Amino acid sequence: MTSPAPANGAAHPWKAILKTGAVLAGYAAAFAVASAAVYVRQLHTQGPDAQASDDMYAFGDDILFVQVFGGLGLFPTGLALYFLRPVRAFWTILAIAALAFAATGPLTSIVIALASGVPGLPPYWTAWAALGVLRLLPAPLFAAAFLLGSCFAPSRFPRWALLGATVMEGVAAAYALFHWFIASRLASL
Repeated sequence: MTSPAPANGAAHPWKAILKTGAVLAGYAAAFAVASAAVYVRQLHTQGPDAQASDDMYAFGDDILFVQVFGGLGLFPTGLALYFLRPVRAFWTILAIAALAFAATGPLTSIVIALASGVPGLPPYWTAWAALGVLRLLPAPLFAAAFLLGSCFAPSRFPRWALLGATVMEGVAAAYALFHWFIASRLASL
């Protein structure tokens, strides 16, 4: 026997609870897989090298966890965005926040480029460049999340704003890839 539908035509409260549960279960699964990935990495990186530079290995574990959790977390995020399609206010706020946040990526890339190429900059520029590394590390995940959001956006403004945020995060990720991997190799030649 099923319970009767609400009289005012609203969705049944169990539907919201099941949707929320499905999204939370997806995040819990992503958390479990990311934790297992870090555990396996720790099993394979024990020894004198890991003990000599344990802080670097711990930072590597943190990056691994964030990347695995962020990558797998895109699935429940997509599910949540699908469920939130009818809520127009959410999409407007998300689009504006995504643009504001994504604008910091290229700006941080410029600061890092200036700090590494211009001698004698004030200390706050070099501090911003040092902290900017932490801003650029998750840029590929943010680009993927904004692209996912643009796929589910119900109207034109959020769709285009999220695509713009995707492009800005992509520029930041491309600069980070070039700066950390390609330019350093070219400089050593």
